[in-house]
Amino acid sequence: MMNTAASPPLTLSIQGMSCASCVLRVEKALKKVPGVTEAVVNLATETAQVRAAPGTLPSALEAAVHAAGYEAHAAPADGPPPTVAPSEASLGWPVAVAALLSLPLALPMLALLWGGHAMLPAAWQWALATPVQFWLGARFYRNGWHALRAGSGNMDLLVALGTSAAYGLSVWQLLWGHATHGDPHLYFEASAVVITLVLLGKWLEARAKRQTTAAIRALQALRPETARVLRDGVETELPLTALVRGDLVVVRPGERLPVDGLVEEGASHLDESLLTGESLPVARGAGERVIGGSLNGEGLLRVRATALGAESTLARIVRLVETAQAAKAPIQQLVDRVSAVFVPVVLVIAALTLLGWGLAAGDWSRATLNAVAVLVIACPCALGLATPAALMAGTGVAAQHGILVKDAAALEAAQGLRVVAFDKTGTLTVGQPTLVELKATGAHDATLALAAAAQAGSEHPLARAVLSAARARSLALSAAQDVRAVAGRGVAARVGDRSLGLGSTRWMRELGVDLAPLEALAAEHQRQGRTVSWLADLGDTAAPSLLALLAFGDTLKPTAAAAVRHLQRLGLRTVLVTGDQPGAAQAVAQALGIDEVRAEVLPADKAAVIAGLRSESGSVAMVGDGVNDAPALAAADVGIAMANPDGGGTDVAMHAAGITLMRGDPALVADAISISRHTTRKIRQNLFWAFIYNAVGLPLAALGLLSPVFAGAAMALSSVSVLGNALLLRRWKPEEGR
Repeated sequence: MMNTAASPPLTLSIQGMSCASCVLRVEKALKKVPGVTEAVVNLATETAQVRAAPGTLPSALEAAVHAAGYEAHAAPADGPPPTVAPSEASLGWPVAVAALLSLPLALPMLALLWGGHAMLPAAWQWALATPVQFWLGARFYRNGWHALRAGSGNMDLLVALGTSAAYGLSVWQLLWGHATHGDPHLYFEASAVVITLVLLGKWLEARAKRQTTAAIRALQALRPETARVLRDGVETELPLTALVRGDLVVVRPGERLPVDGLVEEGASHLDESLLTGESLPVARGAGERVIGGSLNGEGLLRVRATALGAESTLARIVRLVETAQAAKAPIQQLVDRVSAVFVPVVLVIAALTLLGWGLAAGDWSRATLNAVAVLVIACPCALGLATPAALMAGTGVAAQHGILVKDAAALEAAQGLRVVAFDKTGTLTVGQPTLVELKATGAHDATLALAAAAQAGSEHPLARAVLSAARARSLALSAAQDVRAVAGRGVAARVGDRSLGLGSTRWMRELGVDLAPLEALAAEHQRQGRTVSWLADLGDTAAPSLLALLAFGDTLKPTAAAAVRHLQRLGLRTVLVTGDQPGAAQAVAQALGIDEVRAEVLPADKAAVIAGLRSESGSVAMVGDGVNDAPALAAADVGIAMANPDGGGTDVAMHAAGITLMRGDPALVADAISISRHTTRKIRQNLFWAFIYNAVGLPLAALGLLSPVFAGAAMALSSVSVLGNALLLRRWKPEEGR
């Protein structure tokens, strides 16, 4: 699995791969380059992701791939993908020409099924088959020779050997066979039609591969090439590479935002559907964050650029999806082990078939054709495509719905989940609490001013609620000194000559604060699902004394209850893991129908709770906002991080979690699990069919029950069917009525 937290990998475009054996050979060649620590090659994308020590030259990687018999082109880090010529497989004209030349050879054979007999003259058969064999089929000889030079084999080698045997037998019969056996038995149609079918299969395969990468191309297309920048009062259109952070960018109605930034002037509705999966336009105005790639609606916006190029949200999303599509699922390890011995085993079976039929029946022509069928029916390409094709389609459709999968292991792990644990604030609730009540033991406004001053520099949602309440009453705040956060408990600060502590019930009790005067009121708020904090004078010499109770209310997200029900229908146990008091946590759990509550859990202790849930029930997912829940996200079998509405937490989410939800909708949790289950099911189906093709086809061919032509058609069908099955994932939709 690629380590996405490290420096970005170098991407190579690889040309000439045809099957799983090619993938293993390219990986082996890259790993032998000094300084390379990791290399992952993907047959479906025809790319390699390479991590290497600083100073490792891309030219050395390209040379290693070339020595292995393939072509490689490197792209600079965070740059555009390398521009390469279209692959041979993606060109349609060789298929058309091969079909035109092969059709006259195949039609008389089909006519035999209805009693017809109209064979072409032998010389004509040779004239039609030769260009198919050595011109249109040259790629099989070229790639097969490279494989032999590297001491290995691949699909091209099998096709080259098989068709050459049929063609060679026919030439021998044409030149010498009629002297002793009358009219020669020719098999030019077998060699020509097999090559035509394999070319057709590869062409269909190339088209299907392009469809699997549609999601990533759609994301890349969101990036405009230029931007209008206002500098010194003059509006100038510049390429994106000329922009710097802090530029004021002008975005007209109907244009895509070229950068991430803050709106300084104007208001509009933005279509963020391809980035977040949110189908409805989102209102944005002055002071709000906007994402590059969003489509501007009716208003003119002036946006101060905060992130450009590789730092932008769009670039990070593209990178994340590309990394997930390039990664290998754990189940792929089985495929790699099979692929390493597949071609040699097929060659041995073909040799035994040839000798067995030849020695037993004395008919070496029949023996040769059966051996040809063995070589042609083998389907290493289907094995190589089974997993990456499904991964690309699955991660692509997930990205279109605002679900970013970090790697294949997370996708595979998500399908086996048994428990989903939720953080509360910002995950199941809106995350924008308000100060419902401040009950002071002294003057109300003076106490509110103290609480606001102690939290003036904090970005915590509860702190913002206190500051908002103080601003609403136009209170003057003193400057706080010696401010320090106490993890999982609250904040301590000195305001004027008073040492203050503002935080949880647990902390107050640890400090020895007498909460009795307001405990009844606190219990009532907690029964209503509100969060209670306390303000205390910690005192430099005297014992700590209670100053106020602060009660905060937060709104449940509209989709939270339906999301929990959807998870439970999927057979998952739901747990609320929060640092809030038991009363507030129980009220939220009861409103949403959550099965179990773990309250007053410190951030550092959430990982231990996750471990306990795993030992009780099995695989666990943790859903949080990606900031305070980072330890739990990392400890879970699958960390699911929810991006905040203001963009905060997104960076942590992409690093700490295996799956990132690009909008704060709890319903996406069930959607992510649903996609993972569908994708894993497709991987298993593809591997089943790829193995079945070979497990059934090879014995039938060795027993003489398959003609080379039918074997070629089956081999082509195997790859196309595997890709077609994977592409069905693109039809996935969220469950209606969730």
